[in-house]
Amino acid sequence: MPALLQLPFAHATWFAEDRPGDDTGLATEPLTLALLAGAVLVTIAVRLVARIRDGITIAPLARLAPYMPFAIRIHLAVSLLGLLSLGSYLSPAMPLEKNVGGVLLGAMMAVVTVLMATGWHTRVAALLLLAAGPIGMLEYGVSPILQRVDMVGLALFVLLAGPGRWSADYELGHARDPERPQVARAIWSLRVATGVALIVVAFVEKLLDPQLTQDILADHPVLNVADAIGLPMGDLQWVRLTGVVEVLFGLLLISGALPQLGVLIIGVPFNATLFFFGSEELLGHLPVYGTMLVLLVYGSHRTLRPTVSDLWPWRAGDPDPDPVTRPAPAPAGAGLGGVQG
Repeated sequence: MPALLQLPFAHATWFAEDRPGDDTGLATEPLTLALLAGAVLVTIAVRLVARIRDGITIAPLARLAPYMPFAIRIHLAVSLLGLLSLGSYLSPAMPLEKNVGGVLLGAMMAVVTVLMATGWHTRVAALLLLAAGPIGMLEYGVSPILQRVDMVGLALFVLLAGPGRWSADYELGHARDPERPQVARAIWSLRVATGVALIVVAFVEKLLDPQLTQDILADHPVLNVADAIGLPMGDLQWVRLTGVVEVLFGLLLISGALPQLGVLIIGVPFNATLFFFGSEELLGHLPVYGTMLVLLVYGSHRTLRPTVSDLWPWRAGDPDPDPVTRPAPAPAGAGLGGVQG
């Protein structure tokens, strides 16, 4: 039974040796387009529901809000360090070659890892990580880098929100707690980049390249969960369904509505794969886990919850500039650094 959970949300390109050619046939079929339209409608419905009830306040989680920059830095540092130890660049699908280019790319990853872990010159580290994408395209091409656009979200989060507490920059007085507009923009960048990454992967590995996943299903027929439980669904149809569901997950992250519920739903399949794909899956997915943690914590904060679903936080004139460090008018449960649950 556990094996049934392996395939749908693991990255097939991380474990496949050969890549079949792209085939746009599945993505443009009427049924696929109808299902994708359904995913968009579900996302709109979730946002409408969120206007009535956007979540619940969970004080223990809300008190962690000032430490979310630290959490993002550590998720990034551990992911990069682990990938580097495996001899990979930004994902297990991008091996570092034993040449000058590979050494330079690996050195850049090492520098970013150290700066992120220590919280020293963290905005420089974020800029280096942002540059790692275009530089990596010269070596690995566009598609593999686009599949790791989730790391762009984490880099932008640190760049916009700062290193946060438990960082050398904070202790030296070179940084402070982020203000509300910074938090809103950092979360927006984080969730949009992670959502786009899920959508890109859904198309690259499934809807535009169904044969890639079908080849894995051919070797492990039990991974077609629908067929295993007796539903009349062939491998191609299963690939279509999982691809559309992954697109839906990406859209829900981009929307940011009902973040607590969304994290619980998305987190189940993403965590289930860890038991079967080992360290490569864990290290590759750490940025996604970091994103889900941030959305869960801020989504559990009474004052900051609206920043999670803000569709455009770049407008000027926020009426409440600094609730992260300034106590909000709540009667109980003052958190660390003045954060209220």
